[in-house]
Amino acid sequence: MTFSIDFATAASRRQFCIAALAAASGPALASLPADADTAAPAFAFDKLQRQTFNYFWETAHPVTGLVPDRFPSPSFCSIAAVGFGLTAYGIGAERGYVGRAQAAARTRKTLRFLLNAPQGEAEAGMAGHRGFFYRFLHLESGRRYGQIELSSVDTALLMAGVLFSGSYFDGDHPTEQEIRRLSAALYERVDWQWMQPRAPAIAHGWLPDVRKAPADLLVAGSDHSASAKARHAGFLSLDWVGYNEAMLVYILALGSPTHPARGDAYAAWTQGYAAHWGAVEGQAQLSFGPLFGHQYSQVWLDLRGIQDAFMRSKGLDYFENSRRAAYAHQAYAERNPLGWKGYGNTMWGLAACNGPADVVRNVKGVPRRFRTYAARGVGLADTVDDGTIAPTAVAASLPFAPEIVLPTLASMAARHGPYIMGSYGFFDAFNQSVPADVTLKHGSIKPGFGWVDTDYLGIDQGPIVAMFENHRSGLVWERMRANPAVRLGLSRAGFEGGWLSEGDADEVS
Repeated sequence: MTFSIDFATAASRRQFCIAALAAASGPALASLPADADTAAPAFAFDKLQRQTFNYFWETAHPVTGLVPDRFPSPSFCSIAAVGFGLTAYGIGAERGYVGRAQAAARTRKTLRFLLNAPQGEAEAGMAGHRGFFYRFLHLESGRRYGQIELSSVDTALLMAGVLFSGSYFDGDHPTEQEIRRLSAALYERVDWQWMQPRAPAIAHGWLPDVRKAPADLLVAGSDHSASAKARHAGFLSLDWVGYNEAMLVYILALGSPTHPARGDAYAAWTQGYAAHWGAVEGQAQLSFGPLFGHQYSQVWLDLRGIQDAFMRSKGLDYFENSRRAAYAHQAYAERNPLGWKGYGNTMWGLAACNGPADVVRNVKGVPRRFRTYAARGVGLADTVDDGTIAPTAVAASLPFAPEIVLPTLASMAARHGPYIMGSYGFFDAFNQSVPADVTLKHGSIKPGFGWVDTDYLGIDQGPIVAMFENHRSGLVWERMRANPAVRLGLSRAGFEGGWLSEGDADEVS
């Protein structure tokens, strides 16, 4: 599926958007009349999804099935990337990128390894504890990487992929039957109640030895008795409260048939919403600066037309909220208050991504701070912008706002493709304002262009594959709507309306 658009001769932005959308809806080549000798390079919609899928298919460890955090730099495994990879395998089978039997075999291998990987309290040699997984694992052994924490949100992202696998592979073949058993066993093993040391909220994570990060392991509240300290020992000091990517944590925790979170957990989560509500670039929304926070949960959760109590009070749903966030990012880039090179209405998108270095340099006579890996974004009080654009921020917003996403992807590919795209699609990030004399932590300076990351990141690749598919066919949403745990979790969180109120989970208006 390809479209070619001449940016210079497009009669208007509206005409550009119409052409882009027409091209994305079918195999025909859509183009605008061009007086120039050559049109802008074609942006291959299907090719990008397939290339991005190949990140997971080709870089996963051949024995463990674990997915690297990044590539081609040497890397550990990110368990969140494994969740995205498990989701990608079903999409790849559906699209014909790989055979269904191949995808099923890869999925089974990965799930088997995860279920059999050791769990326990020991500081070393474990993959996780109480069903949760450490955020990073050694690719070859699946054991804890360094002193990394047991992560509730990364485990939720993994479990979403695990549940999708069980829902997608619904056939009678023994491999697919085993996938469903493995999926259920992994999800039902997670002890969400244990991850509520300051119930009803859910903690960010846990470390096996409180002495490893004493500054982050303070006992909250006024109860400092020995029993209270014992209950809190090892748990990170922060709980998931307020709007961000962790909605998925609460939905999966509430939907568990074995160790569900307390019934009032979701109310604890949303009690922080008031501080996040307001207008960002003229868009009234529940704000979270980086776009990934608006995308991650909705990779798997179809939130179109269903509302929790907060959204009912505002008269919108989370899907519309994410659409507004995308528009706010576009408007911010068009306004470009910091004067970064390249920003505009078809060049935008901030999220957590790699960056060039942690340095301050003068740009156009003004001191500007650049960052390495950071959560960049546009929000009420948390705007973080050093000129670094993350293509995943745009691409994973496709279902929410195709009318502005498709022209932006086409613009990125046409104007900067030779610099910012490779064998697995878009590199993680780029920045055209980085001075050439900066000593880089990541990536490289491309003469005549600027800084480009030379890595792909699994947690940024995954949303592109899945959200492209949700836009094209709704596959991930459809399968997850029918998952009993997802339906139960949403219901316990107070979501009502739309497909959730209908008898047939496969139908959605």
